[in-house]
Amino acid sequence: MAFEVKKPGLATTVQDLGRPGYYHLGIPLSGAMDQEALIAANLLVGNEAGAAGLELVFMGPELVFRDDALVAVTGAELPPKVDGEPQPTWTTFTVKAGQTLSFDYLRKGARAYLAIAGGIDVPVVLGSRSTYALGALGGFEGRKLAAGDVLPVGKPQRDVPAGRSLDASLRRNGLLDPTVVRMLPGLYWHRITEQAQQGFFADTWKVAPEADRIGYRFKGGNPLEFVPREPPFGAGSDPSNIVDACYPYGSIQVPGGTEPIVLHRDAVSGGGYFMLGTVISADMDLIAQLQPHKPVKFVPVEMEEALQARAERKAEIDKIKAALA
Repeated sequence: MAFEVKKPGLATTVQDLGRPGYYHLGIPLSGAMDQEALIAANLLVGNEAGAAGLELVFMGPELVFRDDALVAVTGAELPPKVDGEPQPTWTTFTVKAGQTLSFDYLRKGARAYLAIAGGIDVPVVLGSRSTYALGALGGFEGRKLAAGDVLPVGKPQRDVPAGRSLDASLRRNGLLDPTVVRMLPGLYWHRITEQAQQGFFADTWKVAPEADRIGYRFKGGNPLEFVPREPPFGAGSDPSNIVDACYPYGSIQVPGGTEPIVLHRDAVSGGGYFMLGTVISADMDLIAQLQPHKPVKFVPVEMEEALQARAERKAEIDKIKAALA
């Protein structure tokens, strides 16, 4: 089984749930930026939760299927079409051999996920089929898709009918305005003044156009004021510089103290910018669906709240798995 890319869309890549365990080698997690959406798409078509699918950013591709296939589209509301006929999201539907799967304009969100029964059968690299384009690793030739690419599809593991749908109560609701992003202050939080700390949470930030798989940049808040200090050897003269340190997934760096950047799935594993803290794991999928100019408020939480949010997110995913078992 296979399909051909006629038009690649804006930044379409093969992604699964990522390749944890290689940060010490400078290789990031990669994988779907909205993990829950990919899991739901895979389960709808009868795949394992971590099978490889396509991550579609803002604009969908145009794909011609060489064989009959069962597919599902979840995440952002990017309505699919088969030979021009509209199809539902969060619901399985068939694409016959020779038919073209395309997409209408984006209604809400930022990233949609296309799962195909059998999963996309590109080579496994370091335990994952995910694309890390910055390192030309994994996925389809280590890059986003291009016109003329032909991608293989594995053999379906289960017989799942068309029209199978995930109940609306189990789908993520629309984003609030402003969207609330919870974070654990820490790491280098002490490097800014108390007034700057309060101002960071008081300000409404907006997603910058530069937001991508490496990091989500935010603009519109007030510059941060740093506590005066003598720069340590090797840190550099800018007050936002530090002696190189590790960057956790979800950490917030603020180069020059002006524009926070939340490091996401393809971020480098270390560098010389200070970090205010870390966005909790339960909210990282949420960030993946933020469009440019979307207003955001950062809210501080304690570790106990972060762990509770993680448990609640796991419970949500367990409900999806149970509903589609």
